[in-house]
Amino acid sequence: MGDTNDTLLHLDGALVQHGKSNDRIYLMDPGTADVSLLVPKLVKLAEENGYGKIFTKIPRSISAPFLEAGFLIEATAEKLFHGEEEGLFLGMFLDEKRHEEVLSSEYEKVRELAFSADRRKPSTKYSVRLCSEQDAGSMATIYGKVFDSYPFAIDDPSFIMKTMDEGTVYAGIEEDGNLVALASGECSFKEDKRFSEMTDFATLPNKRGNGYALHLLAFLEDELRKRGILTAYTIARAISPGMNITFAKAGYTYGGRLHNNTNIAGNIESMNVWYKRLV
Repeated sequence: MGDTNDTLLHLDGALVQHGKSNDRIYLMDPGTADVSLLVPKLVKLAEENGYGKIFTKIPRSISAPFLEAGFLIEATAEKLFHGEEEGLFLGMFLDEKRHEEVLSSEYEKVRELAFSADRRKPSTKYSVRLCSEQDAGSMATIYGKVFDSYPFAIDDPSFIMKTMDEGTVYAGIEEDGNLVALASGECSFKEDKRFSEMTDFATLPNKRGNGYALHLLAFLEDELRKRGILTAYTIARAISPGMNITFAKAGYTYGGRLHNNTNIAGNIESMNVWYKRLV
């Protein structure tokens, strides 16, 4: 699973991920790029490679060139950037079929369930802690067992250690001294951002049903508040009742759905955006 076949590219001061695995371009960070010049370059790159989608998350203040080029607002998150400015999750579909959702009715059922389901009382026989580089091998093994595919190489210990160095905070739950569940906060500490994507949730198959994800989320929120993160968000599988219920019950607001956005668990799937102000 480790090699997603997607590559990172620095383009005019922006950070871009693209490749056939996700069949898309992901503008991860506009950086210092002039977006009015960047947008046509992204479209050209997508057309040259035959990608079905271009995806990005940006503050509303720089959205005009994207919207004028035909990007759609798929989801929003209030006060995402520096706890003040609305964030927009935009998608451009170069292939009309990429926008069509065969499972749209199933996605709606999951969303409704997230708002209505009763929370199961979780087990109390666990220990939550921060993970360190010494855990990278065990973490990679867990991720490799849980996900058939993933947009990033989280089953590679060296990749996990690199993300730790870059500011991602990982938490884990132990049983009998062994990690059995994981989650992370992918933090952007820059003053114009100060948000974190709550992601990489994984529980070993034989340890599910204990509410571990909810406890990991609460633990990470507390930790990130201490580090100056103002807003948290997630991009959760739209087909997954468990993760959507977790974020709804944790007080997150539903922001919208990203159509056929991410290669995860072996297929390109639609994803739900949830967000929450931490401070």
